[in-house]
Amino acid sequence: MPIAPDCISTGHLPAPDQVRALVDEAHTRFGPCAEGRNADYIPALAAVPSHLFGICLAGTSGQVYEVGDTGHAFTIQSISKPFVFALICQSIGEDEARRKLGVNSTGLPFNSVIAVERSGDGLTNPMVNAGAIATSSLAPGASAEDKWRFIRDGLSRFAGRALEIDAAVYASEMSANQRNEGIARLLNAYDSIYFDPIEATDIYTRQCSLRVTSRDLAVMAATLANGGINPLTRESVIDPIHCQHVLAVMVTAGLYENSGDWLYDTGLPGKSGVSGGLIVVAPGKGGLATFAPPLDAAGNSVKGQLTARFLSERLGLNLFASRPVSA
Repeated sequence: MPIAPDCISTGHLPAPDQVRALVDEAHTRFGPCAEGRNADYIPALAAVPSHLFGICLAGTSGQVYEVGDTGHAFTIQSISKPFVFALICQSIGEDEARRKLGVNSTGLPFNSVIAVERSGDGLTNPMVNAGAIATSSLAPGASAEDKWRFIRDGLSRFAGRALEIDAAVYASEMSANQRNEGIARLLNAYDSIYFDPIEATDIYTRQCSLRVTSRDLAVMAATLANGGINPLTRESVIDPIHCQHVLAVMVTAGLYENSGDWLYDTGLPGKSGVSGGLIVVAPGKGGLATFAPPLDAAGNSVKGQLTARFLSERLGLNLFASRPVSA
């Protein structure tokens, strides 16, 4: 049964001047942090300057606040996962997507093979590599090119502009893609992948190699926060019902084995990528995106997490925060 619009709690961001000041403060406060290191298992990512740091927040009303290296292009990597999952939910329905992919957290690293075997049926969730490859395999189309076109065009609609592949990063990832191909073959043994496993892995690798900026990611996150409507183009990308299911999976698995700590600290759905990007979705309010390449041991941007915690508290974004009602 659809939820009546007046029964949805959304709230709003603080006044624009306050938001702008806090975004600037976060950049100043966390810019000097020297913790973490670039991902090095993909050679092209290891070469990205580690000092780069951008913060962008896009409100559902269309206002954008940004500071730092928000125009620097990098590859979307695993941040593509929730958006492709959203597109598949829109295509085949959220119930069928859950049946074919699973939605439970694995509690294990993003590229774990054990998670597939331990599940018993090969199902994990769309935020880890196994589930994400299976998600990409469900894209409509009879050929790999048809499926790729559906994914690229859908992600571009989320961003509000045409996204293109970074050929160098794609080649770099393909040269080191044996683990993902092995995961896809294992899924095939469980009948939990829905296209040729090697071609599905290639489609997934292409989606991870799309070039975005922090501003693009903020707009994409804000689209999930805005019931599936891009706040800048005003295009309806997905139906509102799919946003809530995507955000639910992001809450449980968006930062992999650290998702519990993340939720404890921020109270928000988030998703990280090994290129240094990170998104946060505040339903009804907006989307936050950061870019800072140095990662922690779990593959999550160090500065991005610090920024998200700070702004979640200062902007009143935490979904679990409340104040007592006075008598």
